[in-house]
Amino acid sequence: MTRTTSAVARALERIGRLDPALHAFIEVWPDEALAREREAAARRLPLGGLPFAVKGPTGIRSFAARRLIAAGGSPVGATSVPGPGTHWQTWGLGAHGRTVNPWRADRTPGGSSAGSAVAVATGMAELATGSDGAGSVRIPAAWCGVFGLKTTNGLLPSPDRSGLASAGVLARSAAAAEPYLRQVLGGGGPDAAAPALPLPLPLPLPLPLPLPLPLPAVYSEDLGFAEVDPEVAAVVRAAVDRLVAAGTVRLLGRDATLLDPVRAWTAIRGGSPDDPEAVRVRRTNDERLDALLAGGALLLAPATPNRPHGHEGPGDFYSTALTWAFNLSGHPAASLPAGFTEDGCPVGLQLAAARGADVRLLAAARAVEAALPAAPVPPTAGRAAAGR
Repeated sequence: MTRTTSAVARALERIGRLDPALHAFIEVWPDEALAREREAAARRLPLGGLPFAVKGPTGIRSFAARRLIAAGGSPVGATSVPGPGTHWQTWGLGAHGRTVNPWRADRTPGGSSAGSAVAVATGMAELATGSDGAGSVRIPAAWCGVFGLKTTNGLLPSPDRSGLASAGVLARSAAAAEPYLRQVLGGGGPDAAAPALPLPLPLPLPLPLPLPLPLPAVYSEDLGFAEVDPEVAAVVRAAVDRLVAAGTVRLLGRDATLLDPVRAWTAIRGGSPDDPEAVRVRRTNDERLDALLAGGALLLAPATPNRPHGHEGPGDFYSTALTWAFNLSGHPAASLPAGFTEDGCPVGLQLAAARGADVRLLAAARAVEAALPAAPVPPTAGRAAAGR
């Protein structure tokens, strides 16, 4: 392949080379993707044919996908989501079999946006759409060593009637996710409806906004209730300490203790939003989070309490323990690479911000990325890049 090969052609080459082993895609659309790329170039659309992937069999019809296509994005295929037969959702089933974590083939990539995370981690797509009802963007982002953002609940249309799920994006970095926010929140074509909620800032913008440093933040290892793998906690704490030392973050002495949302989340997902316990937990955590995030502060925590589990499942462990609180409250939250455990598993640092502060959260994530070591690419992706 030559240096002049198009971005879509490079993505398709990687899919052909890597996906038979990684199982990240359920469908690939080479002819349509190349045609859309040519059209984007001819019409001088802003994304210029940027190759992206969509989550699951219905992702191509999503609000985000329609906006990205209208702006000149080229969907290369649909990515894997969990198959039937399990109550746990931290895995994916691709066209060739179970989706494989690109760092550890014996581990899952997380889910339910499983294939989307693997696709961007290995360069099979430059970004991918996702949806997050309990951590379905942030968990696979953490376990595959990429960036994943759950937008503010209600900011973008979602088919989830419970109100717990919101649209999201996965990309190699926060910087690489910028086109999603620019075009999905602020762009769009004639068939794209307006966002469900008013945006906190007019878009499109010169993203991300420069933020004054240090960023005020509150750190919690466990949000007051979760049991966290000590090595995962140590990796995240080391990343936070590095951010403080670099002058990127200033830690505030605010209490970050929340109530465990498991019963409330389960009641709402089950169609009982007026359950007294759910109402109590939601109200209490909303009040505490509003106080924590006042004045533009961030909340920092591990994205998951555990490292990626094996393909047999997580057992009795809740991989969602640290993510679903923000689905219940509606706050935007992101995971970005924090480092690795001794056995080679990626660990994610989670950032949460005030409702509607999605643009500010992306800017904060870029500042955090700049202060941390550059996230490496999986060995499989490195071999694919070397073959170009």
